[in-house]
Amino acid sequence: MTAGTPDAGSSAIGRRGVGRGALALGGALALACAPFAGTAAGGPAGGSASGASGPPPASGAARRPVLRHGTPGRAGLLAPHLARLAEDAERFLGPSPDHPWYAGAVLLAGRGGTVALHRALGTAVRYASYDEVTDTGVELPPAERIPMREDTVFDLASLTKLFTSVLAVQQIERGALGLEERVARRLPEFGRSGKEAVTVRQLLTHTSGLRSWIPFYREPTREARLELLWREVPVGAPGSRYLYSDLNLITLQLLLEEVTGRGLEALLHDEITAPLGMHRTRFNPPAAWRPLIAATEDARPPWSGLERGMVWGEVHDENAYAFGGVAGHAGVFSTAWDLAVLARTLLNGGAYGRSRILADASVELMFTDFNTGFPGDGHGLGFELHQHWYMGAMATPRTAGHTGFTGTSMVLDASTDSFLILLGNSVHPVRRWRSGSAPRVAAADGMARAVPVRPARGRTAYFAGMASGTTATLTLPALGPGARTLRCALWWDTEPGADECFLEASADGGGTWGPVPFTAEAPDGECRPYPGGAVGGWSGRRWHRLTADLSGWGRAPLVLRWRCTTDGRYVGRGVYVDGIRVDGERGRRLFDASRPRDAARIAADGWTASPD
Repeated sequence: MTAGTPDAGSSAIGRRGVGRGALALGGALALACAPFAGTAAGGPAGGSASGASGPPPASGAARRPVLRHGTPGRAGLLAPHLARLAEDAERFLGPSPDHPWYAGAVLLAGRGGTVALHRALGTAVRYASYDEVTDTGVELPPAERIPMREDTVFDLASLTKLFTSVLAVQQIERGALGLEERVARRLPEFGRSGKEAVTVRQLLTHTSGLRSWIPFYREPTREARLELLWREVPVGAPGSRYLYSDLNLITLQLLLEEVTGRGLEALLHDEITAPLGMHRTRFNPPAAWRPLIAATEDARPPWSGLERGMVWGEVHDENAYAFGGVAGHAGVFSTAWDLAVLARTLLNGGAYGRSRILADASVELMFTDFNTGFPGDGHGLGFELHQHWYMGAMATPRTAGHTGFTGTSMVLDASTDSFLILLGNSVHPVRRWRSGSAPRVAAADGMARAVPVRPARGRTAYFAGMASGTTATLTLPALGPGARTLRCALWWDTEPGADECFLEASADGGGTWGPVPFTAEAPDGECRPYPGGAVGGWSGRRWHRLTADLSGWGRAPLVLRWRCTTDGRYVGRGVYVDGIRVDGERGRRLFDASRPRDAARIAADGWTASPD
């Protein structure tokens, strides 16, 4: 959240606009799980069971790659789809829909140890001011504008929360903090006004009951600002609801400083940026950095809480500014490359090169959903999980990330070992121009599509696509009498609760259709029935063996189809079908998609035969 206006206001729906796992008790991590690096629910990111390409994860040092620029092929990514990320990002330099979403951006995407896309777009400093009468930006003379560079430094806004969270988990790992420890034990004044039961975990998962934001910047002294926090009354009982709140991370900063005896600025340097070589990441960048920093907003009332003019080289968030530029919720400046180093470190299980900042189990804890009681608000320790509203088709139960009000975002997908950084100066010249998260979703959709899904058999599989607001059908030719069993391979990843794929049959030549129940067996042998004949959500990036009993349809010629529907908002990675076979009585093969004459009779409306 930034500059006096919460990303989402004060509702639990939060800054989306639209739209327990293991515990550490007394500082000891109690986890019984596989290492985070390179793994996913149900299989390795690079293994054949996942449908993804690229080298499989190894042990030891091989699991701790450092970043290098390289080709899409080296990263195990599809070059044409990766190229579209930059093309899509460039579109938002124009009206989107009325004003540019950002003046400029830096886009970085990679997989494994390879950064396959690193692109600067537009302008880092374009406007001298904002004219609220005409709703236009007053542009600088062309000679004074500063183009965006790959190493441009951005005010990260709420991405700062990730750094504060990492620092907190370090202290939990070391036994200095307990995850279920009450905050008031270390900060007695915080325990006033009904906050005595708030725990460290609740701060990290935004379940403390504290409201989203309060105007600390209106108070003249640090003591008066802290008094606002001490007097703050929760809007809900701790643990009873999810409510995204800057106050959680500001409190966490105070707790860390109390426990360690060091300021947050020193902790950031000593515990994260110095060990990882993130030399362009810090609070309060020096004046010498200013030409390399993207400008933010012409900050003045009524849209801003303070009269500051064009903010450039100083933190945009008013509360962080009032706290001297160092705050647990906002204030860190960084580059796309440095953020990619942090992303790679976490995907490595806490290590980068020869440095380790967290144990494997600690990273797993950060990416474990503690908010299962609040559907749609998946949250690990600091990281948001499975959020289509900005993660797009990269969103899975194993996808973690965060956004920042200034136009920043970071997404890490453990199931494919991939990462995406999008840094934009979207409040330049004014926050009113920015709306929604369309550039983030577009980039994430493109990145998800760039990770191939290899066919289960042969060279091609049928792919239902990733378009929103569509219906795609894949229809087999009419089968002779006595169809008994359908078998195929099925892979799916759709927006949960919104997009589905149906297996249907018609005994009257396509006049009417009914659902075909089936079972789907995962590579590990787990077999699940789908009595409604439909799948949705996430299959774990694994091909499943689908079997459907057709004997209940009698001996009339039968037509089978897959029908995939998507709503108009977000999509997943899509649905794939491969190895389609239909057997009749006594095992007679009625249809086999591997036979060219049969495949030629499939009617694919919206589906493509894709080698990926």
